[in-house]
Amino acid sequence: MVLGPLGPSLAPSVLKNRSLYRWVKPVADWYVNLSGWRRVGYKYDDLIPEERPDVERALSRLTPREAYDRQFRLKRASHCSVLHDILPKDQWTKPEEDVRYLTPHIENVEKEEQERRAWDNMAIERK
Repeated sequence: MVLGPLGPSLAPSVLKNRSLYRWVKPVADWYVNLSGWRRVGYKYDDLIPEERPDVERALSRLTPREAYDRQFRLKRASHCSVLHDILPKDQWTKPEEDVRYLTPHIENVEKEEQERRAWDNMAIERK
């Protein structure tokens, strides 16, 4: 089991096993459509809570265009929430558009933090 930005993940093991992947994929697609976050224009990484320190650092590493697009999606989704409505179907996030734009930055921040902890806790031995 791999620890991802939202917690433990079985995704790597499911992706390795083709028969399991063929069984899980339709259920996963059904769940994504049922959850409704694409209907208000969100991408998957928009659902990651911003309050964590590693996510805050990852957000600061986004390009200005990515940061603007993220804020636009968040504002548009909150507007939909206030109106108790969803976007027109042509404005829904399509599965091919739903790419992980923040997760790679979060993973880099976590790797840097692990490396920093390793260097900070290094024991120096005198000979």
